Amino acid sequence: MQLSELRRSARGIFDAAVRAVDPAEAIRRHLVRDGDRLAIGGEQVDLRAVGQVVVVGLGKAGAPMAAAVEEILGPRIARGVVVTKYGHVQPTRTIRIHEAGHPVPDDAGMVGARAVLDQVKGLDPSDLVVVLISGGGSALTPAPVDGVTLGEKQALTQALLACGADIREMNTLRKHISRIKGGQLARAAVPARVFTLILSDIVGDPLDAIASGPTVPDPTTYADALAILDKYRIREKIPASIRAHLEAGAAGTVPETPKPDDPLFGRVRSVMVASNIQALEAAKTEAERLGLRAVILSSFVEGETREIARMHAALALEVRASGHPAKPPLCLITGGETTVTLRGKGKGGRNQEFALAAALDIAGLRDVVVLSAGTDGTDGPTDAAGALADGETVARALSLGLRPRAALDGNDAYPFFERLGDLVITGPTRTNVMDVRLVLIG
Repeated sequence: MQLSELRRSARGIFDAAVRAVDPAEAIRRHLVRDGDRLAIGGEQVDLRAVGQVVVVGLGKAGAPMAAAVEEILGPRIARGVVVTKYGHVQPTRTIRIHEAGHPVPDDAGMVGARAVLDQVKGLDPSDLVVVLISGGGSALTPAPVDGVTLGEKQALTQALLACGADIREMNTLRKHISRIKGGQLARAAVPARVFTLILSDIVGDPLDAIASGPTVPDPTTYADALAILDKYRIREKIPASIRAHLEAGAAGTVPETPKPDDPLFGRVRSVMVASNIQALEAAKTEAERLGLRAVILSSFVEGETREIARMHAALALEVRASGHPAKPPLCLITGGETTVTLRGKGKGGRNQEFALAAALDIAGLRDVVVLSAGTDGTDGPTDAAGALADGETVARALSLGLRPRAALDGNDAYPFFERLGDLVITGPTRTNVMDVRLVLIG
């Protein structure tokens, strides 16, 4: 395969991965109605015995998930509201779609969080709450505890993003300053029955971390939250109100989030409907259809973006040198989600930074292409899902007067790849199962 064909193939493989985790299709596979019988993830519900059906949700995939639930349950839905990211709306009938900010929470998110909590108040034991969870739900529904303002919560989010905290660490903090996260949405819905349908955006699919686990037990504690602040040496840098609340919780003067032994979870069930590995399997299938050998290396990849990029570049070098782990033409596939420690003030995201870091290490390699992109269609605060690089990227950049190393040092990958025409632009995909990374060797 020549370079131009490899580049086209990389984009086609990524697009196939995104299609495979379409939220509406995922809902249809796990929510099946036959007259008055409703199957939810293998459990049977007799709709004749159900009072009100209420649908609430939070996350970037919320709108298509809601639309699919409406297809299935139709007029049985009494009311509902789903909070999603700006630009991720699609038409629904009964369920109201509310837009809010991501990754930094905003006022619209606070309104949305209140609306979600209001929907589940005052329900009866015969009522059924269907909760739709997907990536981004935590930032989209800020419901800070008393004494903490939205601005202070935004400051905490910015501090965690800047220091390189991973999503589990961020959500541990979020759960302990929220009225909706860490099982507290389930607590608010008591005594109704709750079924949660989840699209995972976190490595390993931990239910308590996805969107900060609003309907599942929270195994983390106030002490864990403080330990994360100390790990990154930012305890004294966050707002005093948040620090005081967390310290009070650790001292036992503020109630903990609901734990696994809480009886309320006896009426709560959670079903995983789509995850990163499904996207990677679809990428493998498409790569093989295009005539490439394909190997899924891992869906659990985490760590500092630049280091993970160097590892992927090293794999390309190994394939070229020894034919391991397989001979070309080959597509190596990984998933998961890396983190970036900000050093500069440029524009970009973890996937664009990955592609730029890899470009430096594969410079001069013939017929090697690297693509890294987010399945949600966004990467950091940009309109790109990620970027594509090859063995000629550095040479092309230098010929245009660009400085690849300086762009990387300044976390400024977006204008670099924009100038080269190598941004991966998809628009909102309305799904979110983390990232897909491809290394193609011709």
